[in-house]
Amino acid sequence: MAEQYVIAGLIRKRAELAGKIEHAYAELRQMVADLETTDAAIAIFDPDFKAETIRPRAFRPPRDWANRGEMARMVLSILRQAEEPLTSRDIALEMLASRALDPEDQKLLRLMVKRVGVALRHQRDCGRVQSDQGPGQYMIWRVPK
Repeated sequence: MAEQYVIAGLIRKRAELAGKIEHAYAELRQMVADLETTDAAIAIFDPDFKAETIRPRAFRPPRDWANRGEMARMVLSILRQAEEPLTSRDIALEMLASRALDPEDQKLLRLMVKRVGVALRHQRDCGRVQSDQGPGQYMIWRVPK
C-alpha cells in the first residue's frame, strides 16, 4: 500500500525533472539561435570579422544570488563536512565550485570571500562557529564539537 505513494511521488518527481530539462534545452536552443543571428549581423557590417575570436564574457551572478539564509546554510554545510578548519577563501572557493562558477575569476572570488566572511562573523556572533588566527590575514573557521 505504501509503495503506491512512493511510486506516485517518484513519478511526479521524474516528470518535474524531465520538464525542467526540456525547458533548459529550449532555452539553450534559443540562445544558440540568438548567437547565430548576432554573428550574421556582425558579418553584414564587417564580412572579414571572425566572430569566433570574441571571447565569451564570464558569467556574473547577480548581487543577490543567494536567497535569505542560503549563504549561511552553505557555509555551515561546508564547515561541517570539512576535516580541518578552513579559511573564508577556502570556503568561497568551495562555494564557487559547487555553483559551477569560475574560481579563476579574481573579482568574483573577492566578492565571495567578503560575503562568506560576513556570514561567518554573523554565525560566530550566534555561537555556531568558532574562529582562530590563521595564515596571513585570514582567520580559520570551524564548527564547535
